[in-house]
Amino acid sequence: MNPIKVVIAGGPGTGKTSIINHLKERGFLCFDEISRQVTLQARKDGIEQLFLTEPLLFSEKLLEGRLQQFKDAGKATESVVFLDRGLPDVLAYMDYIGDKYPQYFIDVCNTNTYDFVFVLAPWQEIFTSDSERYENFEQAIEIHEHLLKTYMRFGYQLIDVPFGSIEDRSDFILKELNIQ
Repeated sequence: MNPIKVVIAGGPGTGKTSIINHLKERGFLCFDEISRQVTLQARKDGIEQLFLTEPLLFSEKLLEGRLQQFKDAGKATESVVFLDRGLPDVLAYMDYIGDKYPQYFIDVCNTNTYDFVFVLAPWQEIFTSDSERYENFEQAIEIHEHLLKTYMRFGYQLIDVPFGSIEDRSDFILKELNIQ
C-alpha cells in the first residue's frame, strides 16, 4: 500500500502542531515536527542554539529526520499519513537565513514528493514564542513567504487552510482530502 502523504506546512506559531495533535486524537497517523527534538538533543550535547550557531548542521539533521519520516510514512498501512512539515521546509529556512546548502538537499526534495501540502498562514492571535522558537511574528511572515516560494519551486499545488478553531481547520483539511 502506498499511503497518501499530506504535509501540514507553515511558519512558526501557525497552529500546525495543534492540528496534527487533533488529527491524532481522531485516529489518524501523524508524524510530529522534529526540529524541537533536534534542538533539545543539541542542548543535551552542549550546543545551546544549534540553528543559530551551525545552521547547515542543524538543517542536515532536519533533512535526515524528515527523510526518515517520509520513508516511514510510505511504509504505513494507513491510507493517509499527515506530517508536521516536509522536506522543502528545510530549504525554505535556509533560504530565509541566506545560507547555502548542497545540491543533495534539492535532490532529496525532488525525489521524495508529497501528495498534498496544506499551508497555514501566520496568525497574530495564536502566535507565541518559547525557548525553542526563536522567531518573532514579523520573521514568521518572512518565513511563510519563503515556504510558499520553496514549495511552489518544487511544483506543489498549495492549499491554504483558513483561520478558525483547531477542529474547523482539521475538518477543512479532511474535507479537501475527501475523508470523513
